[in-house]
Amino acid sequence: FLKNIAGLWLVQESKRTWDLSGNTFSFDELTGRAQQATPLSALIDPDDPVFVAPGDVPARIRAYCERTGQPPPANEGEIIRCALDSLALKCRFVLGNIRETLDRSFTTIHIVGGGIRNTLLCQLIADATGLEVQAGPVEATALGNILVQAIASGDIGSLSEARDVVRASTPIRTYEPHGSADWDDAYGRFLKLVC
Repeated sequence: FLKNIAGLWLVQESKRTWDLSGNTFSFDELTGRAQQATPLSALIDPDDPVFVAPGDVPARIRAYCERTGQPPPANEGEIIRCALDSLALKCRFVLGNIRETLDRSFTTIHIVGGGIRNTLLCQLIADATGLEVQAGPVEATALGNILVQAIASGDIGSLSEARDVVRASTPIRTYEPHGSADWDDAYGRFLKLVC
């Protein structure tokens, strides 16, 4: 079962826009600024078609917020915080759809790939969903390719054994949820944007 979410495209395109204007920030600097910004003050639907094309994502985020009656983010930290909070809430939304479709509950979310480097996003996903998040491995695609080849060659006997190899050879970081009523309130506002 696969459901893609926009992911860190919004952050990457925002950084690219600022870099092109001469305001260069590292991803860590942007995340630090986002941590200092007021949480859950403005929200977007990260999968809205307005955000698909490359270009000035910060201006599009501000315009989206104005169009939906929210105070637009005023600086880089607020824009990144808006994007990250919204991604976390989109994960909650998609998780709800998956639960309903499969008629199944979950206790853990596994996040793999480069996005796990954004520790703020991983924590926000745990907080927004109320579930434990296990983050890792960062090089999931390459590792998966190697393990599929190892299964095909008979060096590894099963998918279960391949998963054991990942657990034994890759650090996994766990994020526990720190839920609050603020997330429930924000989710109610988020639903009005996506439904």
